[in-house]
Amino acid sequence: MEEKDKKENGEYIGEIKGGMRPSMKLVVMGIVNKKPKSIEVTLSSKPEEEEEDTEGDVGLQLKVSFMDKAVQRNARLAGKWGPSENTLSFFPFAPGEAFKMEIVCEHQQFRILVDGQPLCGFSHRLPRLASLTALRVFGDLQLTKVA
Repeated sequence: MEEKDKKENGEYIGEIKGGMRPSMKLVVMGIVNKKPKSIEVTLSSKPEEEEEDTEGDVGLQLKVSFMDKAVQRNARLAGKWGPSENTLSFFPFAPGEAFKMEIVCEHQQFRILVDGQPLCGFSHRLPRLASLTALRVFGDLQLTKVA
């Protein structure tokens, strides 16, 4: 991660040097706000700046919804979102609590762990993992560490 990574009002955009590849692991650590609505973690092919129209591909979007106690996963290819996946074995996030999320890139899928517990997987829909060079985290949380 470089100095030029942005971190302001609960939004973080970081560069993934050389893009994602199997056996790579991203760690997002933070503290959930006291009255959270949602948290979003996105791996995309280029950071979203001002224009919503010029969006890159998204290899993994994790949307944590506190109202629904759900973690929705999806991907966007050539501007089109695919079917979202919602199945969870448990909901690991709690208001005011710290968490450690790990996104492990495997050959077939991303494996998502929270506090060391496997939460869910998401099969790769994007053929070129190396094109995923941006990590974006935003929502109702305070980030403590992104690695």
